Amino acid sequence: MRTAIDSSVLILLRRRQAGWEAWRDVIQRASGEGILLVCPVTFAEVSTGFDSVAEAREDLALLQIRYDPIEPETAFWAGQVHLAYRREGGPREHLIPDFLVAAHAKIDRDALAAADRGYYRRYFRDLKILRPR
Repeated sequence: MRTAIDSSVLILLRRRQAGWEAWRDVIQRASGEGILLVCPVTFAEVSTGFDSVAEAREDLALLQIRYDPIEPETAFWAGQVHLAYRREGGPREHLIPDFLVAAHAKIDRDALAAADRGYYRRYFRDLKILRPR
């Protein structure tokens, strides 16, 4: 299994915010079932917590998380889904990066570990979303 990790989870883990232990368990289970990945969007979002690319890569490597690019077809599809979202009156609170992360997980991977606020399930119906129990 290939699990994409959203920045919401990585930031929560790094800051040891409320519930981080449960997310740690989710990531450990996913790691036991396959590989963990971050797309460029997630890497960019979490990179703000580091002083260098090397430091960010080292931190992800400690969690056995690999960097994984987004294919052009996936990026195109994310744009189309975002367009549908906006045409349906979706607020600007969810931008293209959110849709890129979900599309990367749905099309190119098997699951997404993310704190879903509802729009992932609505616009990416078949996406397996991992969350604490």
